Amino acid sequence: MRIDEEIQSSKFENNYQKAVINISYTYSWVNNQSRHLFEKNNITLQQFNILRILRGQYPKPATVNLLKDRMVDKMSDASRIVDRLVQKGMVSRCTNTKDRRAVDIRISDQGLAILAKMDEDFKIKDLLQNNLTEEEAGQLSDLLDKLRG
Repeated sequence: MRIDEEIQSSKFENNYQKAVINISYTYSWVNNQSRHLFEKNNITLQQFNILRILRGQYPKPATVNLLKDRMVDKMSDASRIVDRLVQKGMVSRCTNTKDRRAVDIRISDQGLAILAKMDEDFKIKDLLQNNLTEEEAGQLSDLLDKLRG
């Protein structure tokens, strides 16, 4: 469905405004499509993002600063998210052996298991492949990269 049909309004100042509204609407749509997966596994989108970063680092640890730099949502409080993941047993914290002021964060076996289960239950491509070809998904990604300059 077109954005003007979705929001039941066709009064856009121009195509730039329409595109920004469409991006915001689509962001919410993607989140709503995947929300059940996060709720089912008792984690948030931000916690999922941290776990994926840590899995990419595995078996090497990460610092909170590295997590902040690599997070999709730059406004997230990485320290607080890590605290919650520690409480859930999905990550561990330990003092860095080279710099005692730094803290190493490492994904636990439980965190790896949750991600493996989520990978089986839900494929990101499933959100797009019904409506976009792989080539169109690549074009969309390229346009979004171009938008951010």
